[in-house]
Amino acid sequence: MTPRSGVSTPAILLVIAGLACQEVGAAIAVLLFPAAGPLGMVMLRLVFSALILLAIARPSLRGHSRSAWTGVVLFGIVLATMNGLFYLALERLPLGVTVTIEVLGPLVLSIVAARRASAWLWAVLAFAGVVALGGGGWDRLDLLGVLFALGAAASWAFYILASARVGRDFPKLDGLALAMAVGAVLALPWGIVDAGAALLRWEIIALGAAVAILSSTIPYAFELIALRRLPAAAFAILMSLAPATAALAGFVFLGQNLSWLEVAGIALVIAASIGAVRSSARAARGTAEPIA
Repeated sequence: MTPRSGVSTPAILLVIAGLACQEVGAAIAVLLFPAAGPLGMVMLRLVFSALILLAIARPSLRGHSRSAWTGVVLFGIVLATMNGLFYLALERLPLGVTVTIEVLGPLVLSIVAARRASAWLWAVLAFAGVVALGGGGWDRLDLLGVLFALGAAASWAFYILASARVGRDFPKLDGLALAMAVGAVLALPWGIVDAGAALLRWEIIALGAAVAILSSTIPYAFELIALRRLPAAAFAILMSLAPATAALAGFVFLGQNLSWLEVAGIALVIAASIGAVRSSARAARGTAEPIA
């Protein structure tokens, strides 16, 4: 199968596994907020992710165009911004609700990128699931937290575009490693101020490294690989599984209970994701239904 020409089952599994790791890492980060602060956790997450990826990829600094380097810098800015806004929102909102708002970015992107009528149908269904999933928490939303989450949503859409661009310009994980290093440098001063003396505690450093592996290194690597094998619209809608994994992680690790409406939202989001992937697969085989 030609990369990005259709849906690859291994690529789908990579996205789902990355989402699971990401939300477990986010739950652990929430538990560390009282000690290190949200921006301190962002810094630890990005710094350790950059170190790990640079050690694994060992990217070459030569032979890349100015446009490619521009893409890396922009990707790094997006990584720092997205993670910062997400953790600031997570400090004020439940995990499931925060990710529910954040996933609006990829959903909007899927609608913009859609070229078939069915893509719009699955996007609408996924959006209904997002609304239902947040039904148990809208009454306790913090306004500033919502604004941070909306900013993270916009950043997530830009992340998908920037990641795809870097994936085309750099082999393997080289571009991701370099972009993560840029993001880490940008997050460093903010994180030092926010975390303060907590950075001298070995257990905080160790847990920060664990969060980095779960929330950044594994998911971003999996997604970068998957983006080479999945159409952009299918990938964006598939990422709407994030509220489901976040709600489950919040329930298991943070004691955030699920209401029946949230369970219904999870079911709608999963159904939309499956429908989008199947629709893209039919289109790739040339048997897709005519566009209305």
